[in-house]
Amino acid sequence: MDLNPPPFSPFSHDGLSIAYFDEGDPSGEPVLLIHGFASSANVNWVFPGWLKTLGDAGYRVIAFDHRGHGASSKPHDPALYHPQSMAADAVALLDHLGIATANVMGYSMGARVTAFMALAHPHRVRTVIFGGLGIGMVTGVGDWDPIAGALLAPSLDDVTHERGRMFRAFAEQTKSDRLALAACISTSRDLLTAEDMGRIDIPALIGVGTKDDIAGSAQELADIMPHATAIDIPGRDHMLAVGDRVFKKAVLEFLTTFGHG
Repeated sequence: MDLNPPPFSPFSHDGLSIAYFDEGDPSGEPVLLIHGFASSANVNWVFPGWLKTLGDAGYRVIAFDHRGHGASSKPHDPALYHPQSMAADAVALLDHLGIATANVMGYSMGARVTAFMALAHPHRVRTVIFGGLGIGMVTGVGDWDPIAGALLAPSLDDVTHERGRMFRAFAEQTKSDRLALAACISTSRDLLTAEDMGRIDIPALIGVGTKDDIAGSAQELADIMPHATAIDIPGRDHMLAVGDRVFKKAVLEFLTTFGHG
């Protein structure tokens, strides 16, 4: 299994077309991967080697492009981007594939969507893995309003906000629909309470880069969850932690322990 994009298929949910892939061992334990903001299934999961890593370990590997991202529909209405709606897309994909329960791993915004999925549909989620998002899930991840402005600016040259420039450049690099992303960033940051996180009583792994200035502490989030373990991803920032080998090793060990029925 290589790092080239696999074939994607569309399915319909909530009036939108959602693109997904279903790879690896069809009889293996399913792992559903949920990517981050302004990214895609390929950018978060294929190119950094997750599809290969999990596929080689015998898992059935499923991922989709969020609404507003990748090859999925890109509505410009902010009301369509609350994490509850994106979590419903994930559950609808499991329904479409006839999968009763899955291990679910999300990165950054995808970690938040994973948490909403686990709370709304606990019987569908065997384990959760949160990458790139720690206690920021509860306390917030800073002021992201400049990012919407950066996405809507006439050009990158007009953007002075450092994080805004980073995401605007990333969106241009991935040839994203900037209006859809600006709509998404305005409503996809709904917070969860500490009480909410405490209700996720399945095995959880939380991995955050030691140079990540967005995610917040992995350990602080683990401390308010009943069955969570935190790991540091050494020397990695928010953009680079996703494909790190320390993170991959920890995920494989976690899934070996908890990810099988």
